[in-house]
Amino acid sequence: MADVKLTVAGRPYDVHCADGEEDQLRQLAALVDEKARNIQGGTEVRQLLFAALMLADEAQEIREKMNKAEPQSDTLRAAVALAESRESQARDELKATKAELEALKKAPTATAGRPSHDRALMQIADRIEALATSIEQMA
Repeated sequence: MADVKLTVAGRPYDVHCADGEEDQLRQLAALVDEKARNIQGGTEVRQLLFAALMLADEAQEIREKMNKAEPQSDTLRAAVALAESRESQARDELKATKAELEALKKAPTATAGRPSHDRALMQIADRIEALATSIEQMA
């Protein structure tokens, strides 16, 4: 345990704390002292009471702001997850389409010009266009 000498509202205090927490304790005491010194008139007890009330009010305001921010951050996390999922899906579809296109390129040229191949090429081209549009919309 460490012993720390503090001054709050003009009065000295000897306080015990865990080793390594001395600086934190001094900073907190300085904050309370500042609030207490800003209270004009009244007794030391009254100054400390109002300092404590002001600090409690500030802490409550911060908690309220954090509580309001949590749902927004949850919504943002969900939106990011959805966007990542859609991006992954689009990449998978694009990869599959590229593989199909490569397979068609490797096919013997003697079969080129057949209606079934032309139709397959048109379907692949349409899928590539749709994927490109989808990716552009995500960006």
